[in-house]
Amino acid sequence: MKNLIILSTMLITFIGCKVKEKPVFVRLDNIKVDESSSKFITLTADAYFMNPNDIKGELKTDAIKVFINDNEMATVTTESFKVPARKEFSIPLRAEVSTDSIFSNKSLGGLLGSLISQKMKVQYKGQIKYKVLGFSHTYDVDKTENVKIKL
Repeated sequence: MKNLIILSTMLITFIGCKVKEKPVFVRLDNIKVDESSSKFITLTADAYFMNPNDIKGELKTDAIKVFINDNEMATVTTESFKVPARKEFSIPLRAEVSTDSIFSNKSLGGLLGSLISQKMKVQYKGQIKYKVLGFSHTYDVDKTENVKIKL
């Protein structure tokens, strides 16, 4: 009898929680040059979400590429993020771009234009994956901004 009560309590709790609703991808914002040195330029952005679920989940950002002046330069590398329940939240996206890749032949024309205008076109393109209790969803990200270069 005791086991039946525990099992029914767990079942009611599980059924009462919203799990089938995916978090809402709100926007990708705040793309900027965070740091720059002679070896790397660090680009950052924030991905904003709203989780209507009563249960926490996990976001993974392995598949986001960073393009500078239409040339693929880096991949966002982050750990998995814990998604809070019933809350709006943001996750930071960080990418380090080697200055050697910026000065390569394929992007030299775009780089000269960027140096003259003191801006570069930065695009985050890829997918963010959400997982919770065997349920998963993929969000497509494609955001382009002109970012000011600090000389």
